[in-house]
Amino acid sequence: MPDRPVPPVALRRPVEITHHDHTRVDEYAWLRDPDWREAMRDPDRLDPAIREYLVAENAYADAVTVDTRALESALFTELRGRIREDDASVPLRDGTWYYYSRYREGGQHPLLCRRGAEGDEQVLLDGDAEAADAAYFRLGGAEHSPDHRYLAYAVDAAGAEVFEIRVCDLETGEDLPDRIGDCNASFVWAADSCTLLYTRIDGDHRSRWVHRHTLGERGPDPLVYEEQDAGFFLGVDKTESGRYLLIDSHDHTTSEVYYLPADDPSARPTVFAPRRAGTEYGIADRGEAWYILTNAGDAEDFRICTAPLDDHAPERWRTLVAHEPGRLIQGMLLFRDYLVRQELQDAVPRIVVHRLEDGAEHAIEFSEACYSVGLSAGFEFVTDTLRFAYSSFTTPAEVYDYDMAARTRTLRKRQEVPSGHDPAAYVSERLTALAPDGEAVPVSLFHRRDCPPGPDTPLLLYGYGAYGISDLPSFSPNRLSLVDRGVTYAIAHVRGGMERGYRWYREGRMADKPNTFSDYIASAETLIGEGRTGRGRLIAHGGSAGGMLVGAVLNQRPELFGAAVADVPFVDVLNTMLDETLPLTPPEWPEWGNPLDDETAYFRILSYSPYDNVAEQAYPPLLVTAGVSDPRVTYWEPAKWVARLRARATGDAPLVLRTNMSAGHGGPGGRFQYLEEVAQRYAFILRALGIE
Repeated sequence: MPDRPVPPVALRRPVEITHHDHTRVDEYAWLRDPDWREAMRDPDRLDPAIREYLVAENAYADAVTVDTRALESALFTELRGRIREDDASVPLRDGTWYYYSRYREGGQHPLLCRRGAEGDEQVLLDGDAEAADAAYFRLGGAEHSPDHRYLAYAVDAAGAEVFEIRVCDLETGEDLPDRIGDCNASFVWAADSCTLLYTRIDGDHRSRWVHRHTLGERGPDPLVYEEQDAGFFLGVDKTESGRYLLIDSHDHTTSEVYYLPADDPSARPTVFAPRRAGTEYGIADRGEAWYILTNAGDAEDFRICTAPLDDHAPERWRTLVAHEPGRLIQGMLLFRDYLVRQELQDAVPRIVVHRLEDGAEHAIEFSEACYSVGLSAGFEFVTDTLRFAYSSFTTPAEVYDYDMAARTRTLRKRQEVPSGHDPAAYVSERLTALAPDGEAVPVSLFHRRDCPPGPDTPLLLYGYGAYGISDLPSFSPNRLSLVDRGVTYAIAHVRGGMERGYRWYREGRMADKPNTFSDYIASAETLIGEGRTGRGRLIAHGGSAGGMLVGAVLNQRPELFGAAVADVPFVDVLNTMLDETLPLTPPEWPEWGNPLDDETAYFRILSYSPYDNVAEQAYPPLLVTAGVSDPRVTYWEPAKWVARLRARATGDAPLVLRTNMSAGHGGPGGRFQYLEEVAQRYAFILRALGIE
């Protein structure tokens, strides 16, 4: 019998940290590279001692999972077999051109293409060619110029979300000399087809400036807007009509929008409504009116207003679609003759079409009880056609063109599963868990029809619960590799998302953040109590802020779970929120609180921060992932967490840390490389549960 692999032991170098007359000891603070910004952009520059430790952890991960290699290989083959390798998007019309993306057989990255009236394809950008010989490649976004002459696109070469904007001349197929570095992926064309507005980041990796670039011009690009508040994100866009360029500055609860004419990009931007803490809004234009989606005026779940084009002061806003508590208006899409809004109520979405001529409106009907929908803006403003996507746990993604006048839909594409998929072989359902304070927490479930859940059924419970992000039941071919082996897949729609309106978000952030964790635990206990699974048969799964949820819940109730997976988990919450030099710390204070200035926030975060609450107790088998280039959850958070778990956890359950040494928050850039990580994750889960 071979000896069990021995995990690496991180050196203990205790550092005392004092705030608000309270002192903590961080024995693994040394895992943060002092030059982490440089290492994030170039992983080869990572401190050698830290690199050695992370490589040792990866070697241990390989050793402890050596007996799952065959299972990983089988899973990868399954996962890849469910992808149509030469898949393509449904073309979107813009004038006489139809734009779309597609993959080639065996390709890792997309090709951006278009075809004209004759139907001949023109490849605008070959992602596989761009990625050749690169350790990492991701296309952050691409946009053709209004005259169809140029393609601007953003490339991330390290996984650090630091982009370079490039411009291709589509007549020659060659890139122009114009290259703009240190950007995020937000840029927009002006109407003249030779001017770009783009956002540039500062040394702390925050969007700070909007600049204007004119093709062919050398020298510094003129500054259009500078954001003074380190806590605000910055982006640029264009209204659906194409008449205005937009500069959007916002944090998680407050927004401010500037606009300027698309045909006069050198004009000075005009603020639409000055920022007010807690007030959010977005704008569109039609004719002589602005349309505003906002929570102003005690409209917590948002309303839609109009205002004169030349007089948009807030006191001039008039309600077009009234606020209804509990019915969240998630977004709006404006056409010349129609206003389309997407709503969410009790974790059920819907699309409502409002005819602007007379105010008549109708909702698009869907037959399933649990599903997900999404709107597609397209390029055309004067049209009766709305494009949307639909899917559910059981139904592969479907893309429809909907005639808003005739109220008919045309299926344009159904996601193909080459290895086969029978929706009737699966069941999607919804149950309700009762939280400790009496709130009803929706839980969505997905399982095989011939494997009804019982007390011995393994069940993966996914959770997120932050930033108002709502996780709705949608189709994932990857999940079938678990479900077809008898695992039930479930989503706990915990507070911190907006599944039950903005209140659901408000009651899962700041002082009420513990509700997120108690909602998740209540969901787990309800699933056990109703006989859908059993104690120790649950798998906890979450990523990023959802990884924080996993960490907090494991500290509180580890005995409920048979295994857990935390992807790039935000687990060193207090130390991160105390460090205002980190990219996302000031923008995150409205979500968690500012422990630097607020003693109450300090002790509240301390009470649940997973790293600070690791206890001497048995934890279930745990797989943790990280990325050296990750600017959102820096690699040292999961590394420190695993090191402390190893030092304090009782029992012999494996604690596995896998760090991608050449990628960031989203994992590897290629689609098959990503599937390799999914296969590793699923193999770990199945082995921990004794499922071959």
